[in-house]
Amino acid sequence: MDFIRDYADWFYLIGAVLFILTLRGLSGPKTAIAGNRYGMIAMAIAVLTTFFVAENPVVWMIVGAMVLGAIIGIARARTVPMTQMPETVALMHSLVGLAAVLIAVAAIIHNNELAKLDVGLLQENGVNFHEMGKVHLFELFVGCFVGAITFTASVFAYGKLAAKKWAKTISGTWVKPVQALIFIAMFAAGIHFFLTGNMTSFWAMTGLALVFGWVWIAPVGGGDMPVVVSLLNSFSGWAAAGIGFTLENNMLIVAGSLVGSSGAILSYIMCKAMNRSIINVLFGGAMGGTAVAVEAGDKAPRNHRSGSADDAGFLMSNADSVVIVPGYGMAQGRAQNAVKELANLLKEQGVTVRFAIHPVAGRMPGHMNVLLAEADVPYEDILEMDEINSDFPATDVVLVIGANDVVNPAAKDDPSSPIYGMPILEAHKARTIMVIKRSMATGYAGLDNDLFYNDKTMMIFGDAKKVVEDMTKAINGNGH
Repeated sequence: MDFIRDYADWFYLIGAVLFILTLRGLSGPKTAIAGNRYGMIAMAIAVLTTFFVAENPVVWMIVGAMVLGAIIGIARARTVPMTQMPETVALMHSLVGLAAVLIAVAAIIHNNELAKLDVGLLQENGVNFHEMGKVHLFELFVGCFVGAITFTASVFAYGKLAAKKWAKTISGTWVKPVQALIFIAMFAAGIHFFLTGNMTSFWAMTGLALVFGWVWIAPVGGGDMPVVVSLLNSFSGWAAAGIGFTLENNMLIVAGSLVGSSGAILSYIMCKAMNRSIINVLFGGAMGGTAVAVEAGDKAPRNHRSGSADDAGFLMSNADSVVIVPGYGMAQGRAQNAVKELANLLKEQGVTVRFAIHPVAGRMPGHMNVLLAEADVPYEDILEMDEINSDFPATDVVLVIGANDVVNPAAKDDPSSPIYGMPILEAHKARTIMVIKRSMATGYAGLDNDLFYNDKTMMIFGDAKKVVEDMTKAINGNGH
């Protein structure tokens, strides 16, 4: 395969262009399928090219790992429910970070073996070993500690999203000083490793980075987890890019940089949608929810108005316009197909139906978009917050399905609320609001929602899928 070796850079260039087209395709729902195809082709080119240009590869180990990974990946993709997609994404990010750490460890051991060679012999071939070593040490320093932080932080994010008992939120005045001490110690060990090549410092840096990743994410509140997932996606990309420099693999550098930059941009967009800075999300702990939830529970009971699916069906069938606001409750109830049937039935009766999506709805970026796409909801019916907010005052009925914090009016009118200033879907401005929830429990951020006690709001309690199906039957039963 001398041909592939001779033109490896060209194959990598083609793959890099395809990765850029992948991101372009994934920027919109209509082009997402094509974007995914570009990405698969690019990855196939990258893997095959790297396989053939590698010097003396251990074929059985490489092929065995690829087959095992493919089996696990396909099995997981076929069985994972949409409610578990956020934690699955976080778990995949952890594997990228772990891979970066393992590659760094392998590279530093290999580098130490090179150090045993005759330095004079290397210089005779036009190579200065000392300078080469310094460059590699810096690359390993960056790639390893970023990968280690990504690994443990992503594992904790997985545990928190999956409601695992071991993923407990930590809080207290001691948290930030401990975070600072661990980070300083990690960075100092890394610098010492870079300057001296001392392996003890390398292991210390790696161990401290693993601890820091956990302690860093553990205090972050549940309401901020979508931003954390996006940021960890960015970190995994930068870790991959750093290791790409170590392995002198241009494709890995480009692909990692694309993932890292796109994840960083998405994190910025989501923070802007929450009217918060990334520093506040990661170190402020403003949406931890626990203290707020307890405080809210101490308040006197508030009155709310409840209704039935039949009442909701009657109101929607006699409306001119309906806006559906999906939230995590729709994912939890696997109600997206039932919601699509309800929307189609209302359209047949001449009702204008649209979907309103908040940037941080659900528990990962784009969670609601993925659910609606799975149910084949037309893309033109799905509107982002900035596109739909001005239409709420003229909307007859808003149907909120399991959403909480993203429609909470406290963000607009309660300066004491932790989410004050966060842009929301202004569902409270509609003529009638209907909310499907299992109970009056608080949302993921632990905040009570003033919308549920609005005079225009009717609460409908039950499983989202069952309630929506009952609404559809009620509309059919009305003779429409």
